[in-house]
Amino acid sequence: MTQYVYRFGGGVSDGGKGDRNLLGGKGANLAEMASIGLPVPPGFTISTEFCAVYYDEGGSFPQGLRDEVATGIAHIEGVTGKTFGNPADPLLVSVRSGARASMPGMMDTVLNLGLNDQTVEGLSATSGDARFAWDSYRRFIQMYADVVLELDHGAFEEALEIAKEDQGFTLDTELSADDLRALVAEYKALVEKQWNKPFPQDVHDQLWGAVGAVFGSWQSERAKVYRRLNDIPAAWGTAVNIQAMVFGNMGDTSATGVAFTRDPSKGDRAYYGEFLINAQGEDVVAGIRTPQYLTKTAREEANAKPASMEEAMPEVYAQLAGVFDTLENHYRDMQDIEFTVEKTKLWMLQTRAGKRTAKAALKIAVDMANEGLITREEAIARVDPAALDQLLHPTLDPNATRDVLTKGLPASPGAASGTVVFDADTAEKKAADNIAVILVRTETSPEDIHGMHAARGILTARGGMTSHAAVVARGMGRPCVSGAGSLSIDAKAKILRCGGREVKEGDLLTIDGTTGEVMIGAVATVQPELSGDFATLMEWADGVRRLKVRANAETPEDCRVAREFGAEGVGLCRTEHMFFESSRITNVRQMILATDEKGRREALAKLLPEQRKDFTEILEVMAGLPVTIRLLDPPLHEFLPTEEADFADVATAAGVSVDVLKRRAAELHEFNPMLGHRGCRLGVTYPEIYEIQARAIFEAACDVADKTGAAPIPEVMIPLVATARELDLMKAVVDAAAKAVFAEKGRTLDYLVGTMIELPRAALRAGDIAEGAEFFSFGTNDLTQTTLGVSRDDAARFLGVYVDKGIYAKDPFVSIDVDGVGELIQIAADRGRATRPDIKLGICGEHGGDPASIAFCETIGLDYVSASPYRVPIARLAAAQAALEKK
Repeated sequence: MTQYVYRFGGGVSDGGKGDRNLLGGKGANLAEMASIGLPVPPGFTISTEFCAVYYDEGGSFPQGLRDEVATGIAHIEGVTGKTFGNPADPLLVSVRSGARASMPGMMDTVLNLGLNDQTVEGLSATSGDARFAWDSYRRFIQMYADVVLELDHGAFEEALEIAKEDQGFTLDTELSADDLRALVAEYKALVEKQWNKPFPQDVHDQLWGAVGAVFGSWQSERAKVYRRLNDIPAAWGTAVNIQAMVFGNMGDTSATGVAFTRDPSKGDRAYYGEFLINAQGEDVVAGIRTPQYLTKTAREEANAKPASMEEAMPEVYAQLAGVFDTLENHYRDMQDIEFTVEKTKLWMLQTRAGKRTAKAALKIAVDMANEGLITREEAIARVDPAALDQLLHPTLDPNATRDVLTKGLPASPGAASGTVVFDADTAEKKAADNIAVILVRTETSPEDIHGMHAARGILTARGGMTSHAAVVARGMGRPCVSGAGSLSIDAKAKILRCGGREVKEGDLLTIDGTTGEVMIGAVATVQPELSGDFATLMEWADGVRRLKVRANAETPEDCRVAREFGAEGVGLCRTEHMFFESSRITNVRQMILATDEKGRREALAKLLPEQRKDFTEILEVMAGLPVTIRLLDPPLHEFLPTEEADFADVATAAGVSVDVLKRRAAELHEFNPMLGHRGCRLGVTYPEIYEIQARAIFEAACDVADKTGAAPIPEVMIPLVATARELDLMKAVVDAAAKAVFAEKGRTLDYLVGTMIELPRAALRAGDIAEGAEFFSFGTNDLTQTTLGVSRDDAARFLGVYVDKGIYAKDPFVSIDVDGVGELIQIAADRGRATRPDIKLGICGEHGGDPASIAFCETIGLDYVSASPYRVPIARLAAAQAALEKK
């Protein structure tokens, strides 16, 4: 028979901190604290394994579990000397949740369970405090009605407020025993009115109702949202902890509080917390009363008058400080602690690794390593790589006032304020005049690239976390809020509307790409600091990681940022972004719309010096490091003109009529351009395009080598290859261009030619393709699209539901679908190495900055990952953690 109940306290510990998966974090730590001699009220845990049974059985409790729970109750009775349901000396218990991952406030709790019309009198007699007894009963009915019976919580709050108003009181603590007795009667009447049954008096019925409610809260909407945001699988389930009550509301020698062993905001080594005298735990977190500071120093710094615990309860404070040190040394991490003082007796109710800001996480990890409490490897593992986003971008001043207009998706982290503009050209013009702008679009397209680059931040009404706006913004390090669906944008009228409010072009707007908030007006920002603890941890991480980390970058500015953040090369330089520059788009369009090779070459000749200049600037910044340059990839339609003025400009440049150009544009129209005439298919049909790009690359590389003495290492990437023959044809074009340039320059350079694996056929035929390819770069954005048959630009409409329903554990455009896309990458890597053992392997899709995807890359032995410049430190830390995990 499966065991579901595990005891703790009173000299018994059926589990410990290593049983987090089975007992949940709270249950495992209660058992652990009890085992090391700390004062823990006795209790027992119903394991997480029963959570799945509970849902499978439709919310019923089998007799076997009921028998185990009865044994658990007997354990508590034996330690406390009290009996559950005894009218003379009742045992009261708390019923709390406890998942293996901390989910503060997301699930339900019931306190003071075991009170009824008879046991409240027994509690009054044994405690010698009728007010305390009736206050406890009042609290229990209110909490049980809310959590278990799901009645209108507001009605009970209203009754409490009226009771205080009738007496002229402002605080709950001013109500007398008689006042509370009357309030209990009113509460019971409210229950009967709303529930159509009397409040349950049988303590065992109360217990099973509470246990069911706590298990049930695992599937509450708030719990689901929290799990989705924090990547907590629904299959983990929650445990339920049933524990003897201890009371912080038994007079002025009793108290309750929450504390941290170090400052969770800054990471300083100082006790940090709050407490309330004569209160229960929910009073501290509910904000009903203003809590007092734990330490005298904190009180003085805040210029607060109420005495700190250190001053009001010095003996208890000394005990608590000793417990803090014991727990931090035992767990070797900063702890978040809940405690109760019952008539000067200290009780520990919970400990867990404390939630902390990224800044605090870095300081705590580095400090603990320097203190010898943990190793450097443990310090590396302690910091969540994704949390570094908080440090790598400007953030909003936490003390600034915010007027929130709406909220969208936090698509690219950081914060920015600026004047609103509705088109890319205006953004570029204003930015040239040193005006900070926020580019607002219904959705962005590649043609907006110049405006996106010029803007301080980007806001869109449509699109998901992997939309064009999101992907490009992350690559540029621009804050972006996407998918703000409540916005109505009228680009022609240059106005946006939301909730009855209007924002016009030129008005000030602030966006927070870390939270998704959009605010009216300017909000002050704080610039990141990347020295000190950050630099120290990064140095330690670089000492243990195996995977190289490159950056996706196509401007000198991006490359400089990447190098500052520790990038070891460029893993993806997307040349099409260069083609969208306003100064050259007409020549690009002339090339596309030309009807013969002669016309295309005339246009390409105008583009050659521009491309050479682009590559020269990038290769200079990245001198001595590898730079992977992807030849032209996007569908041709993205370059085509749509406005009459643009058609006229191209017609003049090409020496043909507008009508001829429009007919040619119609001929190029595609129904599904993302699977159409793009990538190497452009090079196969128009090899002169790739020839000119290759020439520009090699001319620039030779010039940089001559100028700097540090030879660049160009890696020319052929995109969207599906067959070995496609690569062979394009490689011949690149090699011919290299040979010609080297002959003209009188020198040679090392270079590689490879391909982006982004089609399932390419992955399956990687052995053939590796005959010609010297490297594979896995384009996981398109490989995910083509493997799943899902458009990443449209996926946001339904992928959230897919994740909620467990079809995918995570959004596959955010974290690699290991079982599908991942297997194709593994197949391609294995077959590529079998043909060419020294082939270089990396990924350059958005997944290159995702810690879980990086761990997968380490597992299958790729050589590098390439991420957006601002995610390079995240990738460095994640790669180090992956190496330690594998080790």
